[in-house]
Amino acid sequence: MPGPIARSYLFVPANRPERFDKALSAGADVVIVDLEDAVPDAEKVQARRALANWLSPAKRVFVRINNAESEWFADDLDVCRAPGVDGVVLPKAERVEQFTHVVDRIGSEKLVIPLLETAMGLFDAVAIARARQVQRLAFGSIDFQVDLGIKGEHEELLYFRSHIVLASRLARLQPPIDGVTIALDDPQQLREDAQRARRLGFGAKLCIHPKQLAPVHECFSPSADEIAWAKRILDAADAAKGAAVALDGKMVDRPVILKAQEILAAAGSR
Repeated sequence: MPGPIARSYLFVPANRPERFDKALSAGADVVIVDLEDAVPDAEKVQARRALANWLSPAKRVFVRINNAESEWFADDLDVCRAPGVDGVVLPKAERVEQFTHVVDRIGSEKLVIPLLETAMGLFDAVAIARARQVQRLAFGSIDFQVDLGIKGEHEELLYFRSHIVLASRLARLQPPIDGVTIALDDPQQLREDAQRARRLGFGAKLCIHPKQLAPVHECFSPSADEIAWAKRILDAADAAKGAAVALDGKMVDRPVILKAQEILAAAGSR
């Protein structure tokens, strides 16, 4: 039986190996060791070596590699073949051909999370979502704003976030992962970002600090009110024994029942 769907993905810089074990113990659903944005060019080779020396089957992580056009791409992929690497986060994902090369190098048992952060990536989101070994899509919202010259994180990105949710559903993937909130000392902003993403159909969020994990987990988990509502819906449906039934002045039909079942399944998997 599949386990619970991850709600949080915590980045840890690959050039800070002293933080690797701390990241694993921080409580994130998934840890991503970052060889890309977090590591200066001059330190990338040493960072990759530090990751290779640390990896073991007992330490399960994803690795964000450098993009396919970079000089570090091929060597990054070789490291990701090692036991302990569950999958690869592919930045600047734009073409299905990239995934053929990636999965051929890392092996058929490992997963890929494409990071959509360019106009071309969003344009081809459905094809990318259907590529081999893709687990779920992630939105690189900050780089995406730069690529398109967008100034704003909210309604300015509504269409693009919704497109990623749609592409994920068409490919029958897990709900996608929303981008980072860069404000480390603004928990209210983090909650608002996570709640908005969940309302739009996202199922998780990228995190850049362990203190972001608890609010993210709360926002992407069913609330006590949602669980209570779901139980009342299913109790009413069971009592009706297939007949039409109303609760709180609203009709309880099949979509409502399915939503209640989904909420209780998510609550029970934690």
